[in-house]
Amino acid sequence: MKSTHIRILTIGVAVLLVAAAAIAEGRHGYGGPGGFHHMLKQLDLTSAQQDQVKAIWAKEKPTLQPLMQQMRQNHSAMKALEASGPFDEAKTTALATQNSQTMIQLQVEHARIKSEIMQILTADQKAKLVQLEANREARMSKHMAPPPAD
Repeated sequence: MKSTHIRILTIGVAVLLVAAAAIAEGRHGYGGPGGFHHMLKQLDLTSAQQDQVKAIWAKEKPTLQPLMQQMRQNHSAMKALEASGPFDEAKTTALATQNSQTMIQLQVEHARIKSEIMQILTADQKAKLVQLEANREARMSKHMAPPPAD
C-alpha cells in the first residue's frame, strides 16, 4: 500500500514538474494561452500601462529566472531518477521536497507580480480581468472534472 502511495506521489510530482517547466517556458500559466500575460493583452492597456508592466517583469526577471532554472533541473533530475532503475524512495522524497519549495517560491513571485500589476489597472480593467480569470477557471475545471460514472 505504501509503495502505491509513493508511486502516486511520484507521478503527481512529475506532472507538477512538467507543468512548472511549461510555465517557465511561457507556454502556459503566466505566459501562455489563457495565462495572466495573455489576459493582460485583452485589457486594452494604455502605452503607459504597458511600459509599467514591462518594467515590473524586467524588475522581477532576475528573481524568476533562477527559480525557473531550478524547476527545469528538478524536472530533469526526476526523469533521470525514474529511468535509473529501482525506485529510490529517499531520493524521490528529497527531490519532491526540493521541488515543492521551488514551487512555493515561484507562486510567491507570481503573486507579487500580479499584485504590482493590479495596482496599475483601472477599475474597469480589474473587473474585466476578474471575469477573464473566472472564465479560465471554469474552462480548467471542466477539463479537470472526473469522468462520468458508468
